[in-house]
Amino acid sequence: MDRMLYLAMSAAKQTMNAQAVATNNLANAATTGFKADFEAQRAMQVYGPGHPARVYAMTERPGTDFAPGSIETTGNDLDIAVNGNGFIAVLAPDGTEAYTRAGDLRIGVNGQLTTGAGHPVLGNGGPIAVPQSQSLMIGVDGTISIRPLGQEANTLAQVDRIKLVDPDVSQMVKGEDGLLRLADGSNAPADAAVRVASGALEGSNVNSVNAMVDIITHARHYEMAVKAMSTAQQMDAAGARLLNLNG
Repeated sequence: MDRMLYLAMSAAKQTMNAQAVATNNLANAATTGFKADFEAQRAMQVYGPGHPARVYAMTERPGTDFAPGSIETTGNDLDIAVNGNGFIAVLAPDGTEAYTRAGDLRIGVNGQLTTGAGHPVLGNGGPIAVPQSQSLMIGVDGTISIRPLGQEANTLAQVDRIKLVDPDVSQMVKGEDGLLRLADGSNAPADAAVRVASGALEGSNVNSVNAMVDIITHARHYEMAVKAMSTAQQMDAAGARLLNLNG
């Protein structure tokens, strides 16, 4: 009976893990540049003292869905969307270089250019700082130009160029902070072929309907596992009663 209970408990636990992935995807259905996570379950043997005769389920994230999201025009000069393949390089909270498709850029009080999530955007020499200006323009190659205060409309000064990269997505992993990195910990080189569209944003690639269906499916699987645990308990109690009668 303990084997049945263990398998049911394992199924319930791993279904909860899968539910967390699906819920996180649905919660980010409206997050700019978000890439959905895949989830899968597989059987794993239990190793330890004795013969490995038992198997349990394990939920894992086999990868990230790098399919592009829909691009919507915003008209905001600081909004950019990567056209085709490529990513925007940012400085992660842990100080490492990371990558994102979120182009909802902001200028802080100190002039630092960041994403909407607060990650500093990297340029040719590190984080980009934008001086005060009357207007700002981001070119298709990521070049940031401004119209200095008090200057004529045709006077533009180049500030920096956003670092745009195009690494092999099969070598990229998503961290717990939601940012993407190369699996080997290296930094991707800048790629001059990557292009961006100004005044537009790429939305999440999460399909809300599919994510909701996944959540409902996982909930039903969890209920089945709990029911199996309850059945195991009832069978164990029935067996105990029979032993008492025989005694």
